[in-house]
Amino acid sequence: MARSKRGARWLAFGLLVGALCVVAAGCGGGDGGDASTEIEGLGSTVEEIQANAEGQVNLIAWSGYLEDDWVKPFEQETGCQVNAKIGTTSDEMVTLIRSGNYDGVSASGDATLRLIAAGDVAPVDLELIPNYEGVFEGLKDQPHNTVDGVPYGVPHGRGANLMFWNTDEIPGDQTSWSLVWDPNSPAAGKISMYDSPIQIADAAVYLMSTQPDLGIEDPYELDDEQFTAAVDLLKQQKAGEYWSDAAKQIQSISSGNSTAGTTWQYQLNQLAAAKPPAPAQGVLPEEGSTGWSDTWMIYADAKNPNCMYLWMNYIIGPEGNAKATEYFGEAPTSEEACALTQDPNHCETFHATDEDYFSNVYYWKTPIADCGDDRGEVCKDYSEWTQAWTEIRG
Repeated sequence: MARSKRGARWLAFGLLVGALCVVAAGCGGGDGGDASTEIEGLGSTVEEIQANAEGQVNLIAWSGYLEDDWVKPFEQETGCQVNAKIGTTSDEMVTLIRSGNYDGVSASGDATLRLIAAGDVAPVDLELIPNYEGVFEGLKDQPHNTVDGVPYGVPHGRGANLMFWNTDEIPGDQTSWSLVWDPNSPAAGKISMYDSPIQIADAAVYLMSTQPDLGIEDPYELDDEQFTAAVDLLKQQKAGEYWSDAAKQIQSISSGNSTAGTTWQYQLNQLAAAKPPAPAQGVLPEEGSTGWSDTWMIYADAKNPNCMYLWMNYIIGPEGNAKATEYFGEAPTSEEACALTQDPNHCETFHATDEDYFSNVYYWKTPIADCGDDRGEVCKDYSEWTQAWTEIRG
């Protein structure tokens, strides 16, 4: 029987990860993609999971994902104490989960397929996560966390990577990424960009609109010509700073060191809540943007699997998800969560049910050689993105 296109792409990515593991001298253990993977000590029913809760769970998460307002109720409800480790980049989170010291991670799309292919994370049994039934259909079965129909986690929420600008230095509404990419931008020299190889995709999104002759249809599937154009755009830009720590970017924006760039709604929320509020505004530009739908994933050899399953069920449940996504500034996972946000307009503001809005948002995913079309395996894979980013950063 001929292998499916998706299966062929998965094989190609698996080979890439294998090569990267040799270079990096170590990846996690299992045979990624095996739906029959069993986690030692995990209960086989919801009741067994609750009865066998280990008393703690060790989590790696983005800043703003593990705040007391929703963590404490989980601890009281389940008896599982949350031990939190805040990750600042996807690469760091991949390294941390492979240490074996953590039970789960809130992985972004530029990390999920790497973790799956290397066997670092296990498939999840959705029958043991009853709150998954209420998750929006647009968040289910996504290519960044589901392989050949096998799910490897549950969604935390979703949102777009936004453009910000200092409204004192650049007054008026801004609607285009040209503020960030045009060499004659009034923000030139004080532009703040996310410090990750995945930032190349943001350049590709802009080129999709401004250089349609390049034929870019997916900002993560770039052949040599397309990739070179995106890299050249980033080199031409010469950003004033590259950030990976949200708190440091907040400080940079507040101090006036950064005038425009890429950011998350989380930073904008913190800047707006400051006293006095910082003069910063954000928008999803007209060209579209990259974005995220982070996935809670369980380590293949988790020491506290029952508590991890309880956490995954809780964080996509109405109460926990409403608090977490409203605090961070993203769309919740369900209608039930939308009904519990303190701001009754939160889900409208963040387009929780607006699939047309998210059709213009390209969720982070790991680049692989197979372009996914008749070009074949001529697209740049993640190792080449990483090498190019080193050159861009200088």
